[in-house]
This record gives sequence, structure tokens and C-alpha cells, in this order.
Amino acid sequence: MKKIVIALTAMAALTGSAVAADMAPRYTKAPAPVVVAPSWTGFYIFGGGGGGLWAADQYVQTTGAAVPLTINQRQGGSGWFGTVGAGYDWQFNGTWVGGIFGDGQFGSIKGTVQDPIGGLTGTEKLQDSWAAGVRLGYLVAPNVLSYVNGGYSGSHWAGTTLMTLGGLPGGAHTNSFNKNGWFIGGGVENNLNIFGISAPGWFMKTEYRSAFYDRKTVNELVDGTNALVGRDLRFNTWNQTISTSLVYRFNWTGPVVAKY
Repeated sequence: MKKIVIALTAMAALTGSAVAADMAPRYTKAPAPVVVAPSWTGFYIFGGGGGGLWAADQYVQTTGAAVPLTINQRQGGSGWFGTVGAGYDWQFNGTWVGGIFGDGQFGSIKGTVQDPIGGLTGTEKLQDSWAAGVRLGYLVAPNVLSYVNGGYSGSHWAGTTLMTLGGLPGGAHTNSFNKNGWFIGGGVENNLNIFGISAPGWFMKTEYRSAFYDRKTVNELVDGTNALVGRDLRFNTWNQTISTSLVYRFNWTGPVVAKY
């Protein structure tokens, strides 16, 4: 009898072990994905367009003598432009981004210049400009950057045909010229992975910029001879622009999810 009990006990133990082995889980639960914020460090290019205004404090002076013949007049203009550029950013301390960039603007921002002494007026146009500078930004979200920028800028202005106040040829003109200065500005840049759209590497930025160009003396010249009229236009310029650009970042891959 004792031998039968021992045999049944051993059989029950073996059966329980086999059942437990059959019930063991055949898979393990995947770990929760770990999302790593993307890096803003790397090269980028951009292109876009916008609108601008310029304002100038202008007066007429005697050629060679720098004698003001009129009081300061505030002239101005407006128009549109296109822009292209490139840059490099570094992300540091987690949420800060600093970088360098350069860009060019081309278009037609035009306004009026006047010579009240000679009874002449003309259209002055800012044809193109360029800028090189630095920017510093803060990440308000992993894919949204708010920034300020500043640096050096140059501009090219078209020549002007001067007319009488009645709209007739005035017999005089000015040649094209360049002006240099500095700028400050700021904007917001964000990734285009929005509204369910997947666009890795593609961004949009909207930027305001204010450029201050040095004072320039522009000779009034007689048509056909380029002889000096005897009066010059002298003015400094403040240029404001706002633009929207499409940006492509070469290093951008979006959030990285850990593999299981």
C-alpha cells in the first residue's frame, strides 16, 4: 500500500510540472517606446518671399560743398522681394539653438526722391540686398524655434531718371549706387510635420528684419553728358521686411523611437 501511495505522489508531481511548462508564456511584452527629441544641429537652405518698406531722411546739398539747401524730407517706398539663403545651427543646453547664416534678397521696393530746388522728382528702387549674421533661439517645443538675429547687410539701388513735378523729362538723372549697414530681426521656425502630414526635414519660417544703411551722397547728373548739375541728393535709409520661407534641414530625421 505504501508503495502505491509513493508511486501516485511521484506521478502527480511529474504531471504538475508538465502542465506548468505547457502554461509558461510563449512571448514577452514589448517595452514602451522611448522617444528622443531630434537635434537642430546641422546645415540648412531656404527660399521664399515677402514685402518690404523703406524710409529715408533726405536733403539737397551743393555739390562738393556739402551745404544743405533744403531741410530734411522724409521719403519712402514699398514693394516685394524674393529671398534665398543657407546656414548652420548648433543646439546646446537642450533647448537653445545658435547659428550663422547668409542670404540674398532681390525684387522691387521703390519709392520717391525729390529735389525741390530744381523742381525735380524721381523713383528710387531698392533692387537687391544681402546679409550675413548670427541668430540665437529657444525651442518652445522640440520642433518649434523662436529666435532673434542680427549682422551686416549691403544693398544695391537703381539709378533714377529725374522728372519735373509736371511729369516732363527733367534733363537730369542719378546713377545706381550701393549702401551698407547692419540689421536686427527675429522670427519663428517650425517643422511641417503637422495635421497628420509627414515632412521630415522640411520647415517653414516667418521673419521680420529691420536694416539701417549708412548715409549716401548721390550726384545729380545732366542727361547725355554725366556732367554734374551742381546739386546732390543725400539720404540715409531704414529698410523693413517681413518674409516667409520654406526651409530644408539636411540632418533632420524627426523623433527617434527605440527598437523593441
